[in-house]
Amino acid sequence: MHSDLRPMEPDFPSSGTFVSSIKESCRIATVAAHIKVEDAAIRRLLESPSFQSSFHRVSGSHGLAFPLKFPSLLSELNFLSVLSLLNFASGYRVPLHEQTGRGAWDNIRAFTFSLYLSSATGQGDLLSAKGMKTMSEQQVAQHMGVTIHVERPHEKIPGLTVGELGGPIYELVKLISSTLIETGQILETSGYSDLGSFILESLKEGAKADPSASLGIVLERLVRAIPAFRDMAVVNGKPVYCFKKALFLIHAVKIRFGSSPPFHIPNTAQAPVFTDNVLPSLLVHLGVLDLSGATSHELHDLFPGAESEDRINTLLASPPEASQGVAQDTKKTPPKDGPVLTTEQAYLLRAAAVHACERIVQYARGDGQLSKEQAWLKDITLPELDIWLWAVAKDRPDYRKLERFVLRGTVFF
Repeated sequence: MHSDLRPMEPDFPSSGTFVSSIKESCRIATVAAHIKVEDAAIRRLLESPSFQSSFHRVSGSHGLAFPLKFPSLLSELNFLSVLSLLNFASGYRVPLHEQTGRGAWDNIRAFTFSLYLSSATGQGDLLSAKGMKTMSEQQVAQHMGVTIHVERPHEKIPGLTVGELGGPIYELVKLISSTLIETGQILETSGYSDLGSFILESLKEGAKADPSASLGIVLERLVRAIPAFRDMAVVNGKPVYCFKKALFLIHAVKIRFGSSPPFHIPNTAQAPVFTDNVLPSLLVHLGVLDLSGATSHELHDLFPGAESEDRINTLLASPPEASQGVAQDTKKTPPKDGPVLTTEQAYLLRAAAVHACERIVQYARGDGQLSKEQAWLKDITLPELDIWLWAVAKDRPDYRKLERFVLRGTVFF
């Protein structure tokens, strides 16, 4: 694999264009990389038994219902904000499974719960700006319930092993610790007691704008203020903007508080998808992203056999019988890592997922292609499509086994 130099960071999009810049930069990157998204492939997905039978059931499985009693609205908003800030670690899914039996998102959720619960017992508020900026690696490891030591043989004494800091989980713990410290410092310097207070103020700024501009204003405030939300890169001399966690946060607020909003929440129905490693990988396996011509970054070799028509048709068919029992078994077997990517390859595939989902929703809303039974498709939103892709990847045992690409050392997904 060619060496992975960290790609340059582009300039921010110009003010007022944060949402459109995601969609446009991802479209340009997809086309330039020769990643194809054909109407026929979209139609095949939307008409498939897999999609038709699971969309309504699965697209509500967002994993944002918490068994916690919050003392105040702001406390819940802050919890949700920190959880979204830390919504990365996908590249460490396999080592996390080996240590804890859980994947990335479930580990991050459990970690954030632990910070919240220990704060509630009076050990200092770890979810405040002050608590975040003192978050040591040891504390992170302890609240995650992971070991950050690896064993190696002693240089001089045969048969003796020495434990030293290292390994993939230690790398992840360092990323979590540094993200919390950096964000806590920025919040405190800017006069915010916690991340939730900053988010609330950003939502209020969004409320002053025309409803169509509100999402972009909130997104822009988050990305400009907090480095861990600056999910963007220069690929082939062009900017690619994804801003996955900031978009996820705004939509998470919509899910939690949107039924009777206590403060203004932007409309997220047209928000770009929260692109990670699951969405593009699954869209490749389901035949929507065609990488066969994408030779410039060696993308065409990443998922061998994925373009086989038989394989795609099997995945798009109804789920295998008796899948519930099997799903339980597969949960016990740790997943296998997919191809390890460079940062640029990952940005290209993530951009392609953003673009493909835009195309899927446009197709579903287009006139004439859909039968009467499929009229409901005209109402699907991008976040619903996102959550369906993300949740269906765990829903079927054959989907759980599909390889997802891996990028380590990133705090963006």
